[in-house]
Amino acid sequence: MGRSSGWSDSIDGREFRRVLGHYPTGVTVVTAACPGGPEGMTIGSFTSVSLDPPLVSFCPGQDSDSWIRMRDVGSFCVNVLGDDQADVSSTFASKVDDRFDGLRTRVEVTGAPVIEGCVAWIDCRVEAVHSAGDHDIVVGRVVALGTADGNSQSAPGPLIFLKGGYGRVAGL
Repeated sequence: MGRSSGWSDSIDGREFRRVLGHYPTGVTVVTAACPGGPEGMTIGSFTSVSLDPPLVSFCPGQDSDSWIRMRDVGSFCVNVLGDDQADVSSTFASKVDDRFDGLRTRVEVTGAPVIEGCVAWIDCRVEAVHSAGDHDIVVGRVVALGTADGNSQSAPGPLIFLKGGYGRVAGL
């Protein structure tokens, strides 16, 4: 049903966030090589979409300053943060002027920064952008990807966000 159905009119935004906060999300930093320099933002709405072709997506807020600068670049890199990188997530979620200050990065196919020490990285070209409420759904075609150290069992686990705080996956 469309927006005119009235179904969501009674849902309080704070309650919506609280309830959905009971579902753990992986923490990523999406980066891009922008004309004014590298840009990045913390994103918890990253997911795989398709194997053939290889597609992923994330959902930035339409009014995000970072997304506004990144939107027309045409490519991005998803950096899956490790459970020891909560500080990186916090930095990229903040309004700090130079979020890359002191951070070791490299570039792969698209030129977007890959954050050293991340669990995995997925380099993409933008396939489509769809408007959805106050966010966009960005679909990217994967052009390169990798993990921090191949298939090593000693690699850090992914950083997760649950009930307003950071955590880690136990028992891996």
